[in-house]
Amino acid sequence: MQLQGVHHVAVIASDYARSKHFYVEVLGLRVLAENYRSARDSWKLDLALPDGSQIELFSFPNPPPRPSRPEACGLRHLCFAVADVELAKQQLEALGVAVEAVRVDEYTGKRFTFFADPDGLPLEIYEAGQ
Repeated sequence: MQLQGVHHVAVIASDYARSKHFYVEVLGLRVLAENYRSARDSWKLDLALPDGSQIELFSFPNPPPRPSRPEACGLRHLCFAVADVELAKQQLEALGVAVEAVRVDEYTGKRFTFFADPDGLPLEIYEAGQ
């Protein structure tokens, strides 16, 4: 087996409309498909990133909260590549998103920072270069 990349990451939202707005309007992801699954009382929104990877945004009735602090075992965060971390930080903040201070990766020398989606899921932007 040879893995070719990440196809998608699935995210469960506590408030579907709020999270849809965040991922589509704030982060600018393109909607591929949106389906309501009545048997599960659940929405599934397929979102595309420019590199072809996707985020599946789900809603389910009364999902339990995600343990983030202290950090729990399992998927730690979702990271997006950007050309300029400082510019991306400014754009997020202009849209009302709280963003941590920019830091420098001690091993690569690249800049990065963190913010959160509406449910507190840690998201990172990492400077991949121009």
